[in-house]
Amino acid sequence: MKKTFAVLILAAFMTSLSGQEEGQSTQSSNPVRFTFGTGLLIENQTIETPYKSGLELEIIHRFSTIQDIHDLYGIYGAANTRLGLNYGITDRLMVGLGTTKDYHLQDLEWKYLILRQTDDNSMPVSLSYYGNIVFDFRNKQAFGSNLDAFKEIHRMSYFTQLIIARKFGERISLQVAPSVVYYNAVERFVDSTGYVNLNFGLSAGFRANLFGSHSLIVEYDQILNKQDGLSKDLKPKPNIAFGWEIGTATHTFQVFVTKYNQIINQRNLVYNTNKDFLVGFNITVRF
Repeated sequence: MKKTFAVLILAAFMTSLSGQEEGQSTQSSNPVRFTFGTGLLIENQTIETPYKSGLELEIIHRFSTIQDIHDLYGIYGAANTRLGLNYGITDRLMVGLGTTKDYHLQDLEWKYLILRQTDDNSMPVSLSYYGNIVFDFRNKQAFGSNLDAFKEIHRMSYFTQLIIARKFGERISLQVAPSVVYYNAVERFVDSTGYVNLNFGLSAGFRANLFGSHSLIVEYDQILNKQDGLSKDLKPKPNIAFGWEIGTATHTFQVFVTKYNQIINQRNLVYNTNKDFLVGFNITVRF
């Protein structure tokens, strides 16, 4: 199923590239703009970056999983939040810093727009490279009972991703993104089973601008490698998320339901065990 999903998504892009109309000709070769409304599409990055010298504030919030009316379907439950700042060094290169409540995570991230889709299809897709380094600043006891073996480098994890996107006409955008995750230290159990350090994933995202500044957004994420030895309840679950986006020149607001609650990409991909959905929202403010 995982391989079939990956093949179908990549085949869609190959079909769009090979099926260009031969008779199409334009005198200009301008970059396609606003493939996505912002640098975030629910849980994942998009190809978009801030403009040169532009500053973005990100407020990312996840409520608890949807249960029943007694906790107002997750709103009264435990919540997770990330605050981030992104800065555009150039129109193509950004760097960012963020802090996340759960697990006391501090992250350094960057993104570079390598290729831009053009309106004459001389470049049929956009391509961005995204990466981060995350530091887990919990007390060292959180990393296991063998404190003599603990090293500060065990706090670090890494996420890297290539994002391939195409805008179809004026309203539809699609992206796929293969990713690699590496943890310097992962959770192990007394029988030596546990999570693996090196992991691979694939995500797909869709945005349809329905009217004005309102868009439908959808995502799917899947870890590709097996986590042998883990019980069924501990194995990472795939994510499906869908929601609504409202954008203006200075703000983008997204509200959605998702199965991810850990916000940081590598934790979502490797450690997500949620079977139920939860409500979340993202706010991006541009200065």
